[in-house]
Amino acid sequence: MKKRQLSEPKQRVVEQCQDIGFGWVAFHMKGGEPDLSRAWRTRRTVKLAGGENGPRPEAISADFELRKEHIALIDQLAHLGDGTCVTVEVKYGLPFLVEIEQEHRAA
Repeated sequence: MKKRQLSEPKQRVVEQCQDIGFGWVAFHMKGGEPDLSRAWRTRRTVKLAGGENGPRPEAISADFELRKEHIALIDQLAHLGDGTCVTVEVKYGLPFLVEIEQEHRAA
């Protein structure tokens, strides 16, 4: 699967992971997609004393083959309902862990 095959919102999440390098990105879901109409947050962790802090090499490419980490993230997003808050931990510009926060109403 290639990046260009993803929807625009999913492409943006992949790009954001590449730009962050290390840290996280948090966003809400709507209609099975990251909701870009709402504010989303990022946090970048900077490694001091010569650590790798730049974006991934393919970040400058308009299209590239997705890694297994990207595909696993897209698969997780496909099952989430509207309003779900997703936080993706990023390592080396790739999705590493996903936290899924859902609100439940009292009966």
